[in-house]
Amino acid sequence: MHDANEALIVIDVQNDFCPGGALAVEGGDKIVPLINEMLPDFHVKVFTQDWHPAAHSSFASSHDGKEPYQTTEMPYGTQVLWPDHCIQGSIGAKFHDNLHRDRADLIIRKGFRPEIDSYSAFFENDQTTPTGLEGYLRTRGVEKLTLVGLATDFCVAYSAVDGRRLGFDITVLEEACRGIDLDGSLDAARRAMRDAGVHVVA
Repeated sequence: MHDANEALIVIDVQNDFCPGGALAVEGGDKIVPLINEMLPDFHVKVFTQDWHPAAHSSFASSHDGKEPYQTTEMPYGTQVLWPDHCIQGSIGAKFHDNLHRDRADLIIRKGFRPEIDSYSAFFENDQTTPTGLEGYLRTRGVEKLTLVGLATDFCVAYSAVDGRRLGFDITVLEEACRGIDLDGSLDAARRAMRDAGVHVVA
């Protein structure tokens, strides 16, 4: 059992990020048994859930002439445009059926503001609008976080870097993550995490 000041953060293990989903990450479903095994070992367990309204600004379908995985400029910077995914209330937005979601102490929903995307568990992509996760962890006395989930190079990496910026001790267990690897994004994410002081464990 981990110490009381440690939390497990399970990032976006949802149907649309698993094989057959709208934004499938290869092998995304393979991490579910690993995460289920880890859950009883942590006093604090938080799940995040991508939760987009239809016609979200991060969807390629919301931009004339744009295709998925192209980019556009938003007020907060460059935004990758994604296939429509994790639409509120849809099957794709649900947690994977085999994930022990009843173990979660808290579920943080992110990306619900139509005009801004949210990769990180801590902040929207403007890097200033908080999700509320930091405050929850502080009140629970948490200082160390272990991150698992989907996808390594986007939501997991952004969460890890933000967590370090906020002063948490962060470990990313790559065995229980899977990446998209869009134009070298996986190696770039690993470098960014290590540069921020994240413990990246293969």
